[in-house]
Parts: sequence; C-alpha cells; structure tokens
Amino acid sequence: MDYHTAFFKKKEGFMGQQMIVLPPDILKVIVKKTLINNLFLTAIGYYPLAKFHDRKREIGSKEYILFYCTEGEGNVTINNVKQKVEPNQFLIIPPHVPHHYISSTENPWSIYWVHFTGKSASILFDKYSSNEIPPVKPIPYNEERIKNFIDIIQILDHSFDQRSLEIANLKLMYFLSSIIYQTELTPYVQKRNKVTNSIEFMKNNLDQDFKIEDFAENQNLSVSRYSELFKEKTGYPPVYYFNKLRIQKSCQFLYFTNMSIKEICFEVGFSDQYYFSRVFKKIMGVPPSKYKRAYKS
Repeated sequence: MDYHTAFFKKKEGFMGQQMIVLPPDILKVIVKKTLINNLFLTAIGYYPLAKFHDRKREIGSKEYILFYCTEGEGNVTINNVKQKVEPNQFLIIPPHVPHHYISSTENPWSIYWVHFTGKSASILFDKYSSNEIPPVKPIPYNEERIKNFIDIIQILDHSFDQRSLEIANLKLMYFLSSIIYQTELTPYVQKRNKVTNSIEFMKNNLDQDFKIEDFAENQNLSVSRYSELFKEKTGYPPVYYFNKLRIQKSCQFLYFTNMSIKEICFEVGFSDQYYFSRVFKKIMGVPPSKYKRAYKS
C-alpha cells in the first residue's frame, strides 16, 4: 500500500522551503514496526532564509525538536533562558518544555529541523545533554550530513510505503548520531580544523574574489598543503568549492529577489558578468537567465 499523500506536505510560507508532516495513520503504521518504532520522526523540514520565522509553544511539543542552523542567526528561549543560534550550531528541545524560537529579521537563519520521538529518543537526548537548559552546541560543517538529511525528505516526499518509512528513519538515526556523537565519530576534529575554518571564511566573504593563495594564507598553510587538506575533506578543489558557494548564493537571489543578473553577479563577487554566467552554467548545468525563467514559470 502506498501512503503517499500530498495533503500532508505543508507549507508555512518560506520561499524554497521543504517540509513533510507524517499523518496520524502513517504514525500508527510506524509504531507497529519493530525496526523503527524506537526512534522515528513525525515531521521534518528545511527553511532557507526563514525571515519572520517565529513559533511559541507555552506547554512545549510532544516530541523532541532538533534545530541545525547553517546560515544566518536567531534566538531560542527555553524556560525563559534565551540562547543565540548561529551557523554551524545545533540545539535539541525536549518534549513538554515551554519554548520560543525566532529568526533574525536582519540576518534570517536557514535551518534544518526535525521532530522525533520513540523509546530511544530520551536515551539519545541524554547523550546530547543532561543540563536543565539544553545548550546550543557547535558542529563542524559536513556536506554528507546535509545530503543525508535531504535524502530523508526526498524519500518521504516520494512515498510513505513501508520500505520508505524504514529507510527514512534509519537515515534519521544516522543523522542524529552524526551530530550527537560527532566527537567520538571524528576524534581528530575535537577542535575546529583548518578546512572548517576556511569554509566559514568563504561563507562570510562570498562577495569577494579570492585566489587559492588567499585561502591558504588565511589558514597559515602552503598552497599545496592547503589544497591537499581541503580536497581530502570536501572532495573539491578550494576555488571550485568557493565558486560553488557563490553560485548557490546567487541561486537564492534568483529565487527570492527581483535583482538583475548583473546585480547578482556583483553581489556574489564576480566583476565580469560573462565569466559569472560561465561558472554558473558549469555548476548548475544551465545559464542563470534560463535558471531564473524556469523558476519563475
């Protein structure tokens, strides 16, 4: 039986958002599945540049809620204690705890979030924190982790059948484990490493034009050593990765604004519009003008 139901793919109004909420009949199916009923999601989503995202629950939620911020900033208040959430940070809110979260309007956050529950959820939460007020914790950027999360959304977007539910929730366990056990899984990254620092530097300077020598110098490494470390961790050469970040940012401008391609070009640090178009096509497969038309249609 295919439980795929478009009605439950809700929207809250953030351009480019993705969101899945499992309906009650599907949750009843999961509870009966021994493989996944100890830890399973009830809702999952991604909100990019979620300006005016504001939610207050006086008596909390029935499930655990994980926030993972990759861009922008906001505040989460739990039991009247406010904490700031910034890029490469995460937080888990336990059930039945009053909370209020709100995105910055000047620098709106982009967040991956998931509501989850099950017999093992409390055990996993205890591995994250035993504090009365759950802390905001840093987490190194990891592209594989992001891909795993998007995979979960896409699997459920395709179908709510039995195997899809099993795969999605097994991936959820992997995703949560990769965050909560990050130090144990990667003991060599107990402190921020050079590549993580460099990626953050790139993200904070997308409006600039850099050469590989600039990135290497910023991390006090030789060009050869820096290139070796960067490609080993990300799978990409540094300049290509930086251009990829700039093109992804330009896609957001194409999505969310009426800026011209020329204006967007300069906004993401390209002085030559034709070079920008070539790089855009190389990474996205189509020129920016066609990309914009396709979206608008």
